[in-house]
Amino acid sequence: MLNDLLNFITKLNIQRLINLLKNRLSYWLTLCLGRPVVWGTPYSYSIESASICNLSCPECPTGKGEVIRQNKLLPLDLYQSIIDQISNAFYLMLYLQGEPFLNKHIFEMISLAKAKRIYTCLSTNGHFLDRQNAHQVVTSGLSRIIISVDGTTNDVYNQYRQGGNLEKVLEGIKNLLEAKKELSSARPYIIMQFIVFKHNQHQVDEFKRLSKSIGANKTEFKTAQLYDFEHGHPMMPDAEKFSRYRKSGDRYFVKKPIRNHCKRLWTTGVLTSDGIMAPCCYDKTAHYPMGNAQTGNLNHDWKGQAFMDFRKQLLKNRKQIDICCNCGE
Repeated sequence: MLNDLLNFITKLNIQRLINLLKNRLSYWLTLCLGRPVVWGTPYSYSIESASICNLSCPECPTGKGEVIRQNKLLPLDLYQSIIDQISNAFYLMLYLQGEPFLNKHIFEMISLAKAKRIYTCLSTNGHFLDRQNAHQVVTSGLSRIIISVDGTTNDVYNQYRQGGNLEKVLEGIKNLLEAKKELSSARPYIIMQFIVFKHNQHQVDEFKRLSKSIGANKTEFKTAQLYDFEHGHPMMPDAEKFSRYRKSGDRYFVKKPIRNHCKRLWTTGVLTSDGIMAPCCYDKTAHYPMGNAQTGNLNHDWKGQAFMDFRKQLLKNRKQIDICCNCGE
């Protein structure tokens, strides 16, 4: 944990610190005034390296074939243009939808971000971590990797990760740990993630033991985002602490109150593999385009009329925005 924190801190410089301060102050002022004030630019970005996946997870828009992009894989030249435009950003998530390792340029993308002194993170289903790729993950300079392992037995795992192979994923994690050891590297920081559903909630404690025995840096549990949840869902956990939803009367609601503010719209830029700027990561189909990286002016789009109007709508009545109604933030 300490090495990971130090790695993160080293990405800061005076310019980025000033931008971070502007960002925080403008959000605070927004809350005080009730109208959007936007100073600075995003200090964090989520860039979709791939919008396709090798699995068919039933509650994932990509797995269900609902995410359609012109560029299913982020072109390297577009990525280079994006990186050149986001000098104030020091945290980069190389994922949104899809499986990042399906993009053959993923290691070069990580290396380019590292050269810009950006902390890089990606989330994967873990099926592409053979020995060679594991070695490249380490040498490319990836800061953090989140590996989804939603079960401790293959029969349970496959109920959600349809088309997957648990043994292959666990072997991939071991390959990555071995590569770190061989190269004497503390990075990437490895998080084993477990999305809790009804069918796997009984394996929570066993997963903790599994993650510890393998040697992951952190074990993380995540509530499942379910669609059509209002009248219940067969995948919804029984235990409320593992569920994003609560029952009131004969309907279910998101547990966390939907208040008329959201710091994500002041901190994090989101770009699809087409280069479209979405307001946040919950706009999985880019239904609300705020701009496009291909124009070469992301900072202008961030403060543009479309984004400012969206922020105004959110501050007025966030419940009327569909992508906000299933958000855990």
